Amino acid sequence: MKIYQPLRKSARIALLLSVAALGVAGITSGIAQVNAASVSKMTTISKSTAKDTDESQALQTLNSFYKPALKGQFPGGVSGLTVGVSTRKDVEKKIGEPDSPSKNANDFDVYTANMGHPGYAVSYKEKENKIHELRYFGTNVERQTNIGGITEKMLKQHWGKPDKTKSFKTGKQSQIKWSYNRGDYVLEFIFNDAAHLDHINLVKKAAK
Repeated sequence: MKIYQPLRKSARIALLLSVAALGVAGITSGIAQVNAASVSKMTTISKSTAKDTDESQALQTLNSFYKPALKGQFPGGVSGLTVGVSTRKDVEKKIGEPDSPSKNANDFDVYTANMGHPGYAVSYKEKENKIHELRYFGTNVERQTNIGGITEKMLKQHWGKPDKTKSFKTGKQSQIKWSYNRGDYVLEFIFNDAAHLDHINLVKKAAK
């Protein structure tokens, strides 16, 4: 009997050590699961915050067009150039020569977006050589904080219903134009679909 007593004691010790090891493993596993859940939650919060920031900046971009349009102008780099008043010479003095000059009287001088600067296009009245239409294409970099984050829902929520809408096709691309009257001028938002704004136009209101 004395021979088996130490063995039984050793067995009990081994059993206790096994149970303790399992307990530690369980605690470690639990901590790992909690940490993983915390990381996942933080990632979700971070993505949500980034989305909110993008939408906020896109809304600022949208609203920056509201008041200048009353004077026939765009905000930003072309500020001060007026539809129906400013000439080609005024435009080139302000933003330089176009990257892609117009090929005919009804075409646009195109200024491509680069280095975080937005793209523009300008057409002129043939005889007077004054601005007929301004177009804003936004930036290529961080586009969602700019024109890429402006949706039909956002526009309607903050500016109300458009004065006029029109569906049309540009090549194979179906588009819809939302027009807002701004004094003697009209701001036109050209959407490829409800969530993707292609560009913004500014023209003089047609005489009745």
